[in-house]
Amino acid sequence: MSVIELTDLVKTYGETEVIHGVNLTVEDGEFCVFVGPSGCGKSTLLRMIAGLEETTKGQICIGARDVTHADPVDRGVAMVFQTYALYPHMTVAENMGFGLKMNRVPKAEINAKVTEASRILQLDDYLQRKPKALSGGQRQRVAIGRAIVRGPEVFLFDEPLSNLDAELRVDMRVEIARLHKEIGATMVYVTHDQVEAMTLADKIVVLRAGVIEQSGRPVDLYNDPANKFVAGFIGSPAMNFLNGVVEQGRVRITALNDLTIEAPVALAQDDGLPVVVGLRPQILTANTGVSTAATPDTGLTVEICEHLGGVCYLYLSTPTGERLVVETRAEEILPVGTEVSVSFEDKKALFFDVITEQRLR
Repeated sequence: MSVIELTDLVKTYGETEVIHGVNLTVEDGEFCVFVGPSGCGKSTLLRMIAGLEETTKGQICIGARDVTHADPVDRGVAMVFQTYALYPHMTVAENMGFGLKMNRVPKAEINAKVTEASRILQLDDYLQRKPKALSGGQRQRVAIGRAIVRGPEVFLFDEPLSNLDAELRVDMRVEIARLHKEIGATMVYVTHDQVEAMTLADKIVVLRAGVIEQSGRPVDLYNDPANKFVAGFIGSPAMNFLNGVVEQGRVRITALNDLTIEAPVALAQDDGLPVVVGLRPQILTANTGVSTAATPDTGLTVEICEHLGGVCYLYLSTPTGERLVVETRAEEILPVGTEVSVSFEDKKALFFDVITEQRLR
């Protein structure tokens, strides 16, 4: 069993604490993605699991073994870095088998493991090439293959796609997802790209300033965020946040010409309570023309219309100077300055505390 258990994990540099008592379980065979902004501690946490950073306090277990202070080589993990770190004078096959060769593994066994890894990663036609004759995506696959031949209990990925162009990133996401499905190993993956997180993960762990803000299935974090930070970080384009106030069982949104929507039951009696209203671009419908009861005048004006072919993003300015983003499938490109209104289902709005930023349900 390759379960990873992190218990009360703390990391300090001098007197500065950067990881604050993290508790997390990564189940056997799970694809877990650490995501968050730069400096949130996701790479530090990954390196602590790998043994490349010393653990100040707490415990790290892989399977039934306490590896908190074990050397990296004894932890049963293999790590794939942002840089490929391939030996330029060696062939693909030699690069993939080099670690086993240094450990004096018999040549026949090395060849068998390299052959199997190359099959999984579709590198059979490149085994005799050197890194300079490979594309960026192919080099990253070789780096992953070097990890596979070691037969680790756990694979660790530290932003492995950040050096690739947009098209190769998509291709490699598919490759990594297919790899996980085929070998079924426990994988922990670090990225700042929430699209990668949403498309790859069985479990997403959202970090901020060395603390886990929320963890769970991608769909759960998207539909049921615990706080404003998670709501704004998960989803593209980011969620819109507008100021509101509870009045007589409803929430009045000042930025939308005092549009009122139904308040959650828990807030209905809190007259005068200021709240933050979260509206995902995907739930909004942009309307042009005469306002009606179903599409009240919300006083919005088109600032930018980004037409990306199958989808269009409208950047709207509100009467109070705030910005609202609407995702639409309309083929028409609205000119700058066009007046529009927006409509949405009240029940799809989310509410957050103004001070703590925690979700209000």
